[in-house]
Amino acid sequence: MQFGMIGLGRMGANMVRRLLRAGHQAVAFDRSEDAVRLLVNEGAVGAYSLDEFVSKLPSPRVVWLMVPAALVDQTISDLTSRLTREDIIIDGGNSHYIDDIRRAKELRSIGLYYVDVGTSGGILGLERGYCQMIGGEEAVVTRLDSLFAALAPGAASAPPTPGRNIATGTAEQGYLHCGPSGAGHFVKMIHNGIEYGLMAAYAEGLNILQHANIGKQDHVVDAETTPLKEPEHYQYDFDIGEIAEVWRRGSVIASWLLDLTASALVSDSKLSKFSGRVSDSGEGRWTAFKIALADMPPTAGTASTPSRRVISVMVLISELTLSSGKYSYPATA
Repeated sequence: MQFGMIGLGRMGANMVRRLLRAGHQAVAFDRSEDAVRLLVNEGAVGAYSLDEFVSKLPSPRVVWLMVPAALVDQTISDLTSRLTREDIIIDGGNSHYIDDIRRAKELRSIGLYYVDVGTSGGILGLERGYCQMIGGEEAVVTRLDSLFAALAPGAASAPPTPGRNIATGTAEQGYLHCGPSGAGHFVKMIHNGIEYGLMAAYAEGLNILQHANIGKQDHVVDAETTPLKEPEHYQYDFDIGEIAEVWRRGSVIASWLLDLTASALVSDSKLSKFSGRVSDSGEGRWTAFKIALADMPPTAGTASTPSRRVISVMVLISELTLSSGKYSYPATA
């Protein structure tokens, strides 16, 4: 299938590469001409303006956007006057699902289709594949199946779930049509809320282990500081990197995020190159809002949302965020 990609950041460019490897044809556009030229050298067709981009795609066109959520509406506005009926716009970034519902309705009124795809996999997706959570009209999603299948990790990426009928759909391949417009990004929103809770849990736990030697340290003696009770109980000098490594093997808390943690600690045992700040892309807040509106009790994901900015364990979270490739898309149009 021939498709166009707008937004050639680390995820967008690698998605193009993975689809090229699978035999698809790509037209690539980004504000950065260097990013376009790089993919041209790898087999993509380059475009250096939106007019050129649209002209190089056969009708009905498939246009995939991998741009920041704040730029999606403007990019769609720039495209609509250039596209024709039956063309499809896919938003594979981290948009709010409510925006997807509006966009799908607006685009359908002028004969265009809109599909929202929550995309997980980060910078390692080129080799591992991308988990995709998809929202949109069933017939349109079906037309795009070959793209989703090529991007997905495939059934071999995880052992079958015991007792599950493997012929029930595409979930075992790593992609799923979750429902109508907005469903893909709704599921991805909750996915990210879970992710943030997991990252915070790892970071907080390792932070406790890192400071388990506090009983060996000198402490301020003044009227405002409570003395450490029983300092002999806090005499442990743990090797955090080794603990992360042993947890990876047979532990119930083993995961890809723990793999990234162990890798980060190998390259920088003190994580000294990180400031402990992570940008807020919205999904955590949106998840928290949905929990509140549904009158549900707070969760780890909810509690982790404000902590993404203010607690010391953000140093580890910022490393995990960088390693998984989030928030690295360049501005595109």
